[in-house]
Amino acid sequence: MTRFIKLRVASLAIALSAAASLAQAHNAWLLPSSTVFSKADTVTVDAAVSNDLFVANHAPLRLDGLQITAPDGSTVKPETEAKLKLRNVFDVSVAQAGTYRIAVINAGAFASWKDKATGQTKRARGTAETIGKEIPADAQDVTVTQSSGRIETFVTVGKPSALKPIGQGLELIAAGSPTDLVKGEKATFTLNLDGQPAKGLEVTVTAGNTQYRDKLEEIKLKTDDKGQFSVTWPTAGMYWLDASTKDNKTTVPQAKERRLNYAATLEVMP
Repeated sequence: MTRFIKLRVASLAIALSAAASLAQAHNAWLLPSSTVFSKADTVTVDAAVSNDLFVANHAPLRLDGLQITAPDGSTVKPETEAKLKLRNVFDVSVAQAGTYRIAVINAGAFASWKDKATGQTKRARGTAETIGKEIPADAQDVTVTQSSGRIETFVTVGKPSALKPIGQGLELIAAGSPTDLVKGEKATFTLNLDGQPAKGLEVTVTAGNTQYRDKLEEIKLKTDDKGQFSVTWPTAGMYWLDASTKDNKTTVPQAKERRLNYAATLEVMP
């Protein structure tokens, strides 16, 4: 084998390895048609779980926990919801001036155990109220884990308004507005966990259009003692920000661990 062919084979192996790495990652996201409006309008939101960021190529994101909060704190119902094979789509009428929070909230538990009769491992998912009913009375080696997740995006009409803190699970708080982000400028955020600063937590920021890159080119950050971190946006476009952690602050019976996840879609202007 010549040196040239060896180099070509090595390059191809590296490329295939990178492509496989990208393909294995599934990201859950909400993608708004726009995040800033000068006046009352309608925003269309795609919801999906995908291999590539903001490309619906794996499965739709379930909207059971969809929660849309208007600037005045009231709840808004989605309009013209469509459930498709690879994504779900819905419209939101944004009539009030200020910033809307559009989120899918997941709270529940999952369990695993060994079946007494067969010795096989069984698994089940449910809510805090139903997970206990899924586990047989004679189950062995039972493990129950509580889960808490928030997937969200933000839309502003006119002048941005302050977002009311949630105080539960992982949540993102922007020093300014999460819809006022500009290429080349630094933005500072705070991650809170149950209303308190989430210290030393790893945060990943990834630009969209990952299907056109051999590498994800993630920006890896870590929160400080105040739960803060900063991002200087390299390019304009849609970004996916995510973070996760776990602790033992459970509220589900039998659960010894709580897993928390957070993801947000942010738009950066030129």
